Amino acid sequence: MKKAICRLKSASPYSQGRFIQSEKSRDETHADFEKRVWKERCHVTKEGNLFIPPMCFKNCLAEAAKYKSIQIPGKGKSTFTKHFEAGILVVEPLVLDTKIDDIHGEWLHVPSDGRRGGSKRVEKCFPLVQNWDGVVEFLVLDEIITKDVFTEHLRDAGSFIGVGRFRPRNNGYYGRFSVEDVDWV
Repeated sequence: MKKAICRLKSASPYSQGRFIQSEKSRDETHADFEKRVWKERCHVTKEGNLFIPPMCFKNCLAEAAKYKSIQIPGKGKSTFTKHFEAGILVVEPLVLDTKIDDIHGEWLHVPSDGRRGGSKRVEKCFPLVQNWDGVVEFLVLDEIITKDVFTEHLRDAGSFIGVGRFRPRNNGYYGRFSVEDVDWV
């Protein structure tokens, strides 16, 4: 097993859209409810810092492998996709410097059911982090993934896939990142 200790830096803002568990009270309007609970869309540590969940990075990398569909040399038509899906693990979140009390929201008029093109629209607020950076540790369990292959996929994951809400993979432009450094241990 190898470790890829990667320093990542935002190339665009990052937005979260975690499921809200609070319930709307009987006499509360949708707008009042949204104003009260929009920060629940954040992933937050006990200390009050926002974090990017580890599976965001793992899934981002697996999506990049699927997107690229690079064939493994000497393995016929076989691609790296299944190796990135099953052979990569991220266990620790990327804890951001941003505190929940300092987060700003982005108010949008979005489909009420969350599906593109929906006919009924409502106002919702999504947390928005303008800049972020930090270290993410990837466990590379599959020996077929080399440092060069990993780095190429991670760079493209940051450009074409992204993390969070409204990322490039979902027809957005948030959540893009650059790879500043990869330490292969």
